[in-house]
Amino acid sequence: MRYLHTMVRVSNLEESLDFYCRKLGLKEIRRHENEAGRYTLVFLAPEGQEDAQLELTYNWDPEQYTEGRNFGHIAYEVDDIYETCRRLMEMGVTINRPPRDGRMAFIRSPDNISIELLQKGPAKPPEEPWASMPNQGKW
Repeated sequence: MRYLHTMVRVSNLEESLDFYCRKLGLKEIRRHENEAGRYTLVFLAPEGQEDAQLELTYNWDPEQYTEGRNFGHIAYEVDDIYETCRRLMEMGVTINRPPRDGRMAFIRSPDNISIELLQKGPAKPPEEPWASMPNQGKW
């Protein structure tokens, strides 16, 4: 058995690509448009990790997706949890669960998919503003 990808449905492809590519740093690997099925599939992955793919499924006909907490989350390891969260905040991303422990943070995509960010290696020493920052919304 081999991991292939995680699929999430998105309601706005351009907004989602901005979030996952420009803000989070993933790269588009491939794209498939199916006119008969009226959908677009876009596969993304971290640079150099093309085997860890995220599939964005965009259905051309508008559909309202309800939030399913049972999905869980997507997790990515980052080199510096504090720098990553700072950069994301500067781009307007809410840090729903700040990295108070120097190890873990949660953010959400435009479609409310929970994304866990984990510090590579050991946890960083707690530091402000993260150590005293409260949760925002749910994660």
